[in-house]
Amino acid sequence: MSVPFAEVIGDPIAQSKSPLIHGFWLRELGLEGDYRRAHVTPDDLAAYVAERHADPAWRGCNVTLPHKLAVMDLVEDPGNIRGTIGAMNTVVRQPDGALIGTNTDAAGFYAPLAELDLGGAPVAVVGAGGAARAVLFALARAGVGHVTILNRSPLKAMGLLATFGLKGEVVGLDAALPPAALLVNSSSLGMTGQPPLDLDLSSLADDAIVYDLVYAPLQTGLLRAAAARGLDTVDGLDMLIGQAALAFELFFGAAPPEGRDDELRALLTT
Repeated sequence: MSVPFAEVIGDPIAQSKSPLIHGFWLRELGLEGDYRRAHVTPDDLAAYVAERHADPAWRGCNVTLPHKLAVMDLVEDPGNIRGTIGAMNTVVRQPDGALIGTNTDAAGFYAPLAELDLGGAPVAVVGAGGAARAVLFALARAGVGHVTILNRSPLKAMGLLATFGLKGEVVGLDAALPPAALLVNSSSLGMTGQPPLDLDLSSLADDAIVYDLVYAPLQTGLLRAAAARGLDTVDGLDMLIGQAALAFELFFGAAPPEGRDDELRALLTT
């Protein structure tokens, strides 16, 4: 019998740390299984899903840039992810062989902020892609106040505020930041191989939090600038590990081992 496996797909994909995370948990739990990365281009996405669907050993995949929207057309959506978050980051094979899509990004994103009271707080979000949808979904449920979305193409982001019932505005990347209590980079800017994200953070509140979803590199230019201003920061590993934990249980039927996050972080940063 083939070893059960899951994987992460994207374009590019070499930077993904998901195989390290899932591999660590599989070893610690003594589970038989494997977790891989697969480079899948947009043109090959449909063929990839069809090929994997035919392999009974395949448990599913995590979905990263640029496939979080396109994959919704290729799988079932019993949880109405299309109508809520509007982006999928996880595809899971069901016991009957059906492929369903879900989203673990929203919960993974919010986990480091769960102890904070964000009710009515002004927020700025960079980006308007699939990750931004999960971020805005979570922020809407946290009851945040005015939301400013910064995006290269403001028109593309105009509908997101209405979609999630948020009050705010959309501006270009060159606009000045508002005095936000939370700044989130949900774009790929600052990622290895991508253009940098250069923002003037002087207008942020003195107790603001800067949260960068990019994790390659872990200490992005944005986080270094925030630390230089004395602001609290959250790096991309928090969301990555949080969303991975939910996906791992869906793929392999077991929760990740508890109390091992420090070891996992050490593994991911060496």
